Amino acid sequence: MNIQFKKGVLELCVLVLTAKKDRYGYELVEQISRRFEIAEGTIYPLLRRLAAEGLFSTYLHESMEGPPRKYYKITEQGREVMNELVSEWSKFAVGVQEMIEEGLG
Repeated sequence: MNIQFKKGVLELCVLVLTAKKDRYGYELVEQISRRFEIAEGTIYPLLRRLAAEGLFSTYLHESMEGPPRKYYKITEQGREVMNELVSEWSKFAVGVQEMIEEGLG
């Protein structure tokens, strides 16, 4: 998949995936990788940035499989940004689909 496509939607994917439950970094990588290929190293800088911007809070939780995991919890500000991005994505996706149908139909 085109790297620019992925870059453009990765923030939205991360926010949406944390909307219903807190998640740790590698879990997000696994969830996103089920739909399209991403490098593990692309998620962590994004998570740090979103936390620094106040869209996530973080906490450590003990793991049975090794060291404690850092979990990301979406904040109220994060939910607001997520809702804006979902709305923008929906409009964008409809517009692109209409152009595809017009151009190829």
